[in-house]
Amino acid sequence: MGQSAPTNQSELPPALAALKSRRGEVVPIGAEERVARFARAQELMEREKIDAIALIGGTSLVYFTGVRWWNSERLFVAVLPRKGAPFYVCPAFEEERAREQMKLAPGGRESRVYAWNEDENPYVLVAKGLKDLGLTTGRLGVEERVTFVFSDEIRRATPGFEQVSATPVTAGCRARKSAAELKLMQLANDITLAIYKAAWKSIVPGVTNRQVSEWIGQAYERVGFEGDASCQVDAYSALPHGSIEPQVITEGSILLLDDGCSVGGYESDITRCFVVGKPTDRMKTVFDVVQKAQLTALKTARPGVECQAIDAAARKVIDDAGFGPGYAHFTHRLGHGIGMDGHEWPYLVRGNTTKLETGMSFSDEPGVYLRGEFGIRLEDDWYVTEDGGRMFTPPQMSLELPFGAA
Repeated sequence: MGQSAPTNQSELPPALAALKSRRGEVVPIGAEERVARFARAQELMEREKIDAIALIGGTSLVYFTGVRWWNSERLFVAVLPRKGAPFYVCPAFEEERAREQMKLAPGGRESRVYAWNEDENPYVLVAKGLKDLGLTTGRLGVEERVTFVFSDEIRRATPGFEQVSATPVTAGCRARKSAAELKLMQLANDITLAIYKAAWKSIVPGVTNRQVSEWIGQAYERVGFEGDASCQVDAYSALPHGSIEPQVITEGSILLLDDGCSVGGYESDITRCFVVGKPTDRMKTVFDVVQKAQLTALKTARPGVECQAIDAAARKVIDDAGFGPGYAHFTHRLGHGIGMDGHEWPYLVRGNTTKLETGMSFSDEPGVYLRGEFGIRLEDDWYVTEDGGRMFTPPQMSLELPFGAA
């Protein structure tokens, strides 16, 4: 910190303005990996005794097919069967656009597309597609983001099928990241941390929290990716997701920066807390507790450990320090899965008996929130290796130097 704030509010401070584009570092997910994803999905469908799964526009559709689709009132659905090739039901006037995107999908441009005109019933085409695969009865998995109007009409059109959750298949595939996915997540985390560090160097008394958020948004544009950040100051940092109230940074203010960016379709989510000037002893005490909780959680992680045990390890540190019990001051779960979605399965929370597997990735974000005073949360993303948990980014070691040596 210590640079003067720009006199022109639209001008980026020097540390942020110096950031360069990093788009050339992105290695996108290719067709070969999507074929492997579909094969894995078929293995899970076999295990779960699911005959096919239905996906509409959203993250899972992109994950398996590469097709990006805006959901309207018109049905567009991809059906991935346990045996055979995927097929699509698509508005007729959109077929060419759909086929254009299908080049990276399993089956590619040659996948069967059942097109429907505006005065036709698209749901019977789902039944027809299943019948053409030899399926007239069975279990049809529905992805969790499929809207009720679509799932209910599909149910009516396929009376021989029991509708079940497709989550064991979609989460079963997406929760374990490949080397290519982890590489994209590493880049996303590196970029977020670099921007946060540049923002920290730029913040001086008199700047508002909204200016900081705007600076960070502009910095993400400079490096070539979509991203944003919430900046909360002083008492507002005790609200885990902040406040819409305008806030002005003063000497001695504590700041909480949260959020991240998307790189090649993969997310980062990092939180850093620091003080403009010198932290109080109470701030340092809380920081030390939160830091110990974060690192204790990471040390607890290894394949075979239940998700809830990671949450419990961090929560015990905070409880033992007098900021408990339970959710008294650490008001949320320890962490969430992260990948193509900022929040995805599995979750590090009491009651979740899911066991960690290599390649799973999470946030590790304990916090202590003292309402009316301040809050401190430390958040880094990490993934499971055979030897335990590994962070994408170095953990924060102090309030004074949140990014190590300046």
